[in-house]
Amino acid sequence: MTQKYLMIAAGGTGGHMFPAQALAEAMLRKGWRVRLSTDARGARYTGGFPHTTEIVQVSSATFARGGLVAKAMVAPRIAAGVLSMARQMRRDRPDVVVGFGGYPSVPALAAATLLGVPRMIHEQNGVLGRVNQMFAKRVAQVACGVWPTDLPEGANGIHVGNPVRGAVLERAGAAYIAPGPYPMSVLVMGGSQGARILSDVVPEAIAALPDEMRQYIRVSHQARDEDGPRVTEFYAAHGIDADVQPFFKDIPRRMSEAQLVISRAGASSVADISVIGRPSILIPYAAAAGDHQTANARGLTGANAAILIPESALSVEALSAQIAAVLSNPDAALQMANAALSVGAPDATERLVQLVEQLAEKET
Repeated sequence: MTQKYLMIAAGGTGGHMFPAQALAEAMLRKGWRVRLSTDARGARYTGGFPHTTEIVQVSSATFARGGLVAKAMVAPRIAAGVLSMARQMRRDRPDVVVGFGGYPSVPALAAATLLGVPRMIHEQNGVLGRVNQMFAKRVAQVACGVWPTDLPEGANGIHVGNPVRGAVLERAGAAYIAPGPYPMSVLVMGGSQGARILSDVVPEAIAALPDEMRQYIRVSHQARDEDGPRVTEFYAAHGIDADVQPFFKDIPRRMSEAQLVISRAGASSVADISVIGRPSILIPYAAAAGDHQTANARGLTGANAAILIPESALSVEALSAQIAAVLSNPDAALQMANAALSVGAPDATERLVQLVEQLAEKET
């Protein structure tokens, strides 16, 4: 039997790459050959992909960044990427192409559309990203990580949830140790790129906690490179035990050990929180397209598993009060952890695998 071949197209941020990695892991286990099409920026997140994943970099670009000259080069770069990918697909035709969003997914999806290759997309957020919006009506299926998702008329949407990496599934439903008068871990995540506003507000909010609570807190804080030194210095100056890094490779472990997670409401972060099951304070990125991070948070906040603080209402005092409310009430914190589990979709990868296999079967 000929080995089936899946091309995954994704890039830009961890929010696109982590669910792509989850699908790659699952399809390789099923004996498929898997190739990832991304660009140089997306390639930075491929370290966790199985080593048997073939990785190709393509030319792509976005109108969202750069000056006039850079913007003028966007269309030619994308066209070059599409032509290059079309040539590859003619030589080595995929059985299915799955796009996960981000401009690096454009060349593979556009080439698959031109050549009639079976294709689908996965949207992690409650509002379609720009690229997925472009292709939503040109694919067989839009697999949605959040439900409901705002889809254009004529798009065929189905709720599957957001796939999480194998390292997250290994800690799914990990036992939660409620806060108390002993070491307590707080995980601070601003997405795969960190978040300046969290670096500005969270350290001061933790420092403002009552002494009898603050003395037990251990912080894992994900901060941008340019913010790391000042965040580290602040925690040290206030006697707070903190590990500050630009990116944690062991997020699943740190999350499973945390009494509280303070995070943006990116799709992957929300999925990890709900699958592992932890109380959280979510601060959606105000500038996110279509306010999709607030939409992402609805499942957790609706289940009383998370506290939502809009950026416009975020202050040291407000955040410190909410941290104290969670860490001073072990029964409520445990209820929040269990509520988070109730909205998780640990089988999201399996659902997505089924869609891929069904799409491949239709073409045989």
